[in-house]
Amino acid sequence: MAHALNRRRRVADTVLTVVFSLVSLVYVYPLVMVLVNSFKRKAYISRAPFALPTDKMFGGLTNYTNGIELTNFFNAMVYSFVITVLSVFLILLCTSMCAWFISRVQTKTTRAVYLLCIFSMVVPFQMVMFTLSKVANVMGFNTPWTIPVIYLGFGAGLAVFMFTGYMKACPIAIEESAMIDGCKPLRTFFSVVLPILQPTYISTGILETMWIWNDYLLPYLVLDLKRFKTIPIAVQYLKGGYGSVDMGAMMAVLVLAIVPIIVFYLLCQKYIVSGVMAGAVKG
Repeated sequence: MAHALNRRRRVADTVLTVVFSLVSLVYVYPLVMVLVNSFKRKAYISRAPFALPTDKMFGGLTNYTNGIELTNFFNAMVYSFVITVLSVFLILLCTSMCAWFISRVQTKTTRAVYLLCIFSMVVPFQMVMFTLSKVANVMGFNTPWTIPVIYLGFGAGLAVFMFTGYMKACPIAIEESAMIDGCKPLRTFFSVVLPILQPTYISTGILETMWIWNDYLLPYLVLDLKRFKTIPIAVQYLKGGYGSVDMGAMMAVLVLAIVPIIVFYLLCQKYIVSGVMAGAVKG
């Protein structure tokens, strides 16, 4: 009986493995096509988009050089990098401190702040984008060095939720011991609480990084596009007159834009599930 049950389980596991492998191929296929088409001559991208590049179709690195030149790609990458790093740093620091306060100071005010952070996760961006762009221009938040303040507002909901969930499951005795030894609140946070929150810092940082790096709409609405363009915006500006697009250059720039975030994700993916479980399931 047990042998038959184990055999059925192995068969079910094999079937599920095959099914999900096929599903994963469906999701990976568009990325492969972008990579393949980035090496074709642009005349053949529309004519034979699913064909592998033959000698006649192969364009070498021409698309990459054209794409980098047309989009001023390296400047766009610098702006994307600055915005992503500053935004993620600001989100992690401010929301972790906020979550620590919410979880340790149980008042109506802190509960209201927590509920507002959760509520911000369900408010569609389209409801506030026009007002936001106007306020950002008036207040001077239209540069790569100031737009992280806006990202802090939009990223705070998820981050506070994850940090608060983790803090509720952490014992308060260590913090009390530090305070008895003379630690002020700031030193207690940076010396005791921050190391405890490391799993949630990693997972939240990964999720926020992937969102901000790939974001198109918020920088497009807020940034001064005459001076600053992120990578998604630079790709959009490959369009020429009458809607014409250099598809070869676009495919090449898309590959260059995707590679850094894929490498970052592959290096950090083992922390995502453990961090999300620690921050969202506990408490």
